[in-house]
Amino acid sequence: MAMTTVTTEGSVDVSPLGTVALFHALAEPSRLTILEHLFLGEHRVVDLVTHLGLAQSTVSQHLACLRDCGLVTHRAVGRSSHYSLTDPTRIRSLLDGAERLLDATGRLAARHDGGH
Repeated sequence: MAMTTVTTEGSVDVSPLGTVALFHALAEPSRLTILEHLFLGEHRVVDLVTHLGLAQSTVSQHLACLRDCGLVTHRAVGRSSHYSLTDPTRIRSLLDGAERLLDATGRLAARHDGGH
């Protein structure tokens, strides 16, 4: 699942950085909640602020992270931005796959505190 790139010398470089960034974006519960709202359709920041009860700056930071990872896109409408999922089918498949993996492992990851 590592990102493969071809260097200028023609050699193949396998880097996990894209995968790490993607899973980092998905590791924050509020960002997952934002994605779930966007599965329902396009939202403005103010809509997400209302739904989530988070500060506008926090929602904007989460959206920037999700946008930087290619999970969401936005379009300007007047003075506001409308956010939507870039590829709802693949994002849903990824999240469903994660749920299936958690079920198969007895949800051990859900009990992990992240410390090592």
